[in-house]
Amino acid sequence: MERLRNFCIIAHIDHGKSTLADRLLQFTGTVADRDMQDQLLDDMDLERERGITIKSHAIQMNYEYKGDTYTLNLIDTPGHVDFSYEVSRSIAACEGALLIVDASQGVEAQTISNLYLALEHDLEIIPVLNKIDLPGAMPEEMTDQVVELLGCDPEDVIQASGKEGIGIDNILEAIIEKVPAPKGDPNEPLQAMIFDSVFNSFRGIEVIFRVFNGSIKKGDKVKFVNTGKVYDADEIGILKLSQEPQQEIGAGNVGYLISGIKVAKEVKVGDTITHVDRPTQETIKGFEDVKPMVFAGIYPVDTSEYEELRTSMEKLQLNDASLVWEPETSAALGFGFRCGFLGMLHLEIVQERLEREFDMTVITTVPSVQFHAIQTDGSIAEINAPSEMPEPNTISHIEEPFIRAQIISKAEFVGPIISLCIDKRGTIQNQIYLTSDRVELTFEMPLAEIVFDFFDKLKTISRGYASLDYELIGFKQSNMVKLDIQLNGDKVDALSAIVHRDKAYEWGKRLCEKLRELVPRQMFEIAIQASIGTKIIARETVRALRKNVLAKCYGGDITRKRKLLEKQKKGKKRMRQVGNVEIPQEAFMAVLKLD
Repeated sequence: MERLRNFCIIAHIDHGKSTLADRLLQFTGTVADRDMQDQLLDDMDLERERGITIKSHAIQMNYEYKGDTYTLNLIDTPGHVDFSYEVSRSIAACEGALLIVDASQGVEAQTISNLYLALEHDLEIIPVLNKIDLPGAMPEEMTDQVVELLGCDPEDVIQASGKEGIGIDNILEAIIEKVPAPKGDPNEPLQAMIFDSVFNSFRGIEVIFRVFNGSIKKGDKVKFVNTGKVYDADEIGILKLSQEPQQEIGAGNVGYLISGIKVAKEVKVGDTITHVDRPTQETIKGFEDVKPMVFAGIYPVDTSEYEELRTSMEKLQLNDASLVWEPETSAALGFGFRCGFLGMLHLEIVQERLEREFDMTVITTVPSVQFHAIQTDGSIAEINAPSEMPEPNTISHIEEPFIRAQIISKAEFVGPIISLCIDKRGTIQNQIYLTSDRVELTFEMPLAEIVFDFFDKLKTISRGYASLDYELIGFKQSNMVKLDIQLNGDKVDALSAIVHRDKAYEWGKRLCEKLRELVPRQMFEIAIQASIGTKIIARETVRALRKNVLAKCYGGDITRKRKLLEKQKKGKKRMRQVGNVEIPQEAFMAVLKLD
C-alpha cells in the first residue's frame, strides 16, 4: 500500500485535463504508441465529437521512481458544471487531485468550485499550470492567481504542457512525493465503495469500486449493503487500457467486479461492498443524493416502445448516476417518463445517448424546474411538471427555486452581463475585482430563468470568456402562472409551461407565432391560443387549405358562386369539429428555441 497513489484531475472546461491524462499514460508506458490517440480515455463517440468529457474514466499506471515501482490510479473527470456529480464521485475515491489551470485563461468559476469539492474531502492539491507553450500564455500572472487561490508557494506550481509533453516528470514526481498513500487495514473486514458502473450486454453489470479496508479475492461471496443482495465475485481485476483480471485486490486499490448482475436496480452508486461471512460493521458514507435542477418529460415516439424505453433508461442510469426519472402520462403524448437532469447540456446528452446507444427515438417536452405550491391549508405540493399544478383557488402562493450564480469575467463585459442577469430577474449581490482585469459577480436569480439559454447568452456577450458556476439556495415566493396552449380549444399539456406573470403575455404571443409556422395546414382552420386559466392572452390562426370551388363558374350570376362558397363553408365547419390536429415533433422543441 505504501506504493499506491490514487488521484484525479480537476479543472474548468477546456483547460486540458484529457490531454494531460494522455501524456501521463504515454510517459508511464501504460499505452503502446500504436494504441495512442488524442483524448484516449474519452471512449464514447459523443465525447469525441464534441471534444468534451462526459464520464469520469479510471485507469491504472505503473511508474518507476528512485528504484521502486509505484502504482498510480488516475481518474480523469469532466469539467462542465452539468457533470459535477461525476467529479464529486471521483473525488470520493481519491487522496489527491491535480488542479489544472490554463496558462492563457487563468482561474475560472468551475476551477474554484471543483477545488472546494476536493478540499471538502481533504484531498492533497497539486497545482499545475498547463498550456505554457501557447503564444498567449502568461505564466507569471497566472501563477500569482493560483498562489492567491490556494495559498501555496509559487515554486509549488508545476509548469507543464500536455500537448508538448513539458513538465510531465515533475507532475509524476509531485504525485508520488505529495499525495498520501491510501490509509486502510488489509486485515479488517472488506469495505469497498462503488463509485461507477457500466452495463455490458454480454456480461451484465460491471461495478467499479475502491477498496478502503480488507481485500477481495476472486470467487468470494460478496454482499452489497444497501440493497442487501449477495453475489459471487466471478471476475475481479484492475482497469488498464483494457480490463486485466487479478486474483486479489487489496486495500487502497481501485478495481472492477463482474458477477453477472442482470437487474440494473440492484447496483447503487455509493453503496458499500463487503463479505457475506465477515461483514463490515460500518458502511462508507457514500455521496449525497443528486439534486436535479431541470425536469423534462421523455416520451417514446411510438407508444408501444414504452417498456423498451424503460429498460434503456435503467441501463443508462447505471452509467450516469445523476439521471433521475419516474413514469408519467400525458394526454397528448401517452406514457413516458418525467426525468430530472443537472442542466440543459445533460438533458441534450441523455437524449443523444438514448438515440445512439439504445436506438430509441424520443420526444422531449419543455424543460421546467421544481416549484412549491403552498396551498390554502398550509401544505406544500411539489410541482415538477405544469400538469401537476393545482387549481388556482386552492393555492395561496407559489415558491420557485433560487440560485446563487458566480460569474467570473473580464472587466470589459461587466455591463452587458449585469443587464442580462437583471433581465432574467436576478439581483446583484456582490462584485469583486480578482485582478485589475477580472471580476467575480455574484447574483441571486430564479433557476427557471437560467434553464433555457442563459449559459449560451452569457458566452455570447462575453466572447466566450465568462464562466458560470451556481448552487441552489432555496425557495422564494414568486408570482408564477400556468400558461396553457390550446389547439382548436383542446389544451395540449405537453406545451404548457409555468412562467412569471410579467413575462406570460410575451411568452404566449411568441409561442403562438412559432407554432403557427410549425403546425401543418389542414383542410380546416386551426386556432392556436395561449391562455392563463380561462383568459385568452394570444391567438394565431393556421388558415385552411381549400379547393377552388369557383373554378367551374365563369361569369354568370353572383348567387351561384355564393351558394357554392356557403356549401364549402359548412363542410369546413363540420370538419373542424371532427378533425384532430397532428402536432409534429418540432413543435414540442419550439419552446426551447423561442428567440
